[in-house]
Amino acid sequence: MTNKMTDLKKHIGSLLVLMLTCMGLSAQIQQPGTRPNPAQQAMIKRGYGMFIHFGVNTFADVEWSDGTIPAEKYNPTQLDPDQWVRTARDAGFRYVLLITKHHDGFCLWNSQYTTYDVAASPVKTDVVKAVADACRKYGLQFAVYYSLWDRHEPSYKDKNPQVYIDYMLKQLTELFTQYGPICELWLDGGWDRKPQDWGIDQIYRLVKKFNPACAVSVNHTIVNEEGKRKYTPPSEMTVDDKYFFQYFPSDFRLWDPKIITRFDKKQYLHEGKSYYMPFEHTLCISHRWNWFQKSAQLPARELDELEELFYWCTDNDNALVVNIPPDQTGRIREYEALTAISLGKRLGLAMNKPLPGNGRFISALKPVQASSVWEEKGKRYEGALVTDGNLDSRWASRDTLASLEITLNANEPFNKISIFEYKDTKNLPDGFSQVRLPRIQEYTVDILQNGRWETIFLGHEPMGDCKVIRLPRSYKTGSLRFRVLKASAPPSIYEISVIDLDKR
Repeated sequence: MTNKMTDLKKHIGSLLVLMLTCMGLSAQIQQPGTRPNPAQQAMIKRGYGMFIHFGVNTFADVEWSDGTIPAEKYNPTQLDPDQWVRTARDAGFRYVLLITKHHDGFCLWNSQYTTYDVAASPVKTDVVKAVADACRKYGLQFAVYYSLWDRHEPSYKDKNPQVYIDYMLKQLTELFTQYGPICELWLDGGWDRKPQDWGIDQIYRLVKKFNPACAVSVNHTIVNEEGKRKYTPPSEMTVDDKYFFQYFPSDFRLWDPKIITRFDKKQYLHEGKSYYMPFEHTLCISHRWNWFQKSAQLPARELDELEELFYWCTDNDNALVVNIPPDQTGRIREYEALTAISLGKRLGLAMNKPLPGNGRFISALKPVQASSVWEEKGKRYEGALVTDGNLDSRWASRDTLASLEITLNANEPFNKISIFEYKDTKNLPDGFSQVRLPRIQEYTVDILQNGRWETIFLGHEPMGDCKVIRLPRSYKTGSLRFRVLKASAPPSIYEISVIDLDKR
């Protein structure tokens, strides 16, 4: 009887999806334009969310798994989704983005279409429901991540792609009908099949039928040429109407975990038409760049780096989600929660206030002279790359002791300097996490005053991933110098930003 009831439920579910999909064929697909549509407007207004990676991987100390970890391995001892969302509220996040199913296929809700879910584990709490309920309780919006790639589900291997597409549509129908409003759908794993084999248009129509204001996207959204999988890093996409959708329709751009240029463009092409597309960044609270929490306690990022990345990633009508994963107890570790809360307090975040901005960058695109430049395989790491607004490009020196001089407008004041140092990295065994190792040990910041260099900051220890120098008074100068006094290897800098905080 139980099997017959299950089969009946599946049959009813399939008919429901078919009906909704057919009805959705007339639903509005994404329209070309140069201004944000309602879903994009809502996304831009939210701006700042908490990403939550949690699932069977958490209990195996891995980032990705292949769908063979037994469901019984998932066993949080103090599962507390209320604590997750309460932390998000206290930290000033506007929405929570929950991993509902990662590439392994394990579902954090009781799905009638698989047995690889929380219902088959020792702790059967419907985590999706618990988080959605907590979001309503604390006044946050609820968003979901769902992996296209599924390494457990048998239908994924069917030669007819539509068989697995139907499976996804049924699961997404469960998510969009059982847990209240969902503001965003974040799709991932599209690299494992051809873009046309995912049924993205069917998913988009289904979602918009339930919630037209839900923003939908697929990771690695944009490519160089239509129908080809060749990519330009998002930080180098500085021209409108030059790049193309890989996954259409999509309401925003994703390229996890890349950071775009400060001069990013919003117009992208599909079949000869131009579409407005904001970008959503993803960052880890962890200094080790781990997404799923590990059994070992790992350090959190420094507040200075998090603050500057917040400003960078939410500028120009873009959005940011910061990953803060629960550990094997099912709770967010207190020291990571406190890091996020401290950042929110430093930024002065409040639910009904606009997100804060950084200030006016008086060094943007200004000329730079380097004492020496590293060259490798025909590529020169020029000094000008520290003012180009791109955290993927960098200056590198040939010499251990080196300097940069940035030409500024002598009439423009500044009272803040931020420096992103390039660091050597050591990859950790999970294949994702890493340790970053500094090069620069001691340095100065000098300004030219009346024909003489005057030091306004002396750094006598490694600067960290992002050094922020807040000056108690404003200065004006036609030339600012960054000088390395001691380094373990030839220094390299991603970006030096000279900022006037009084022009926020």
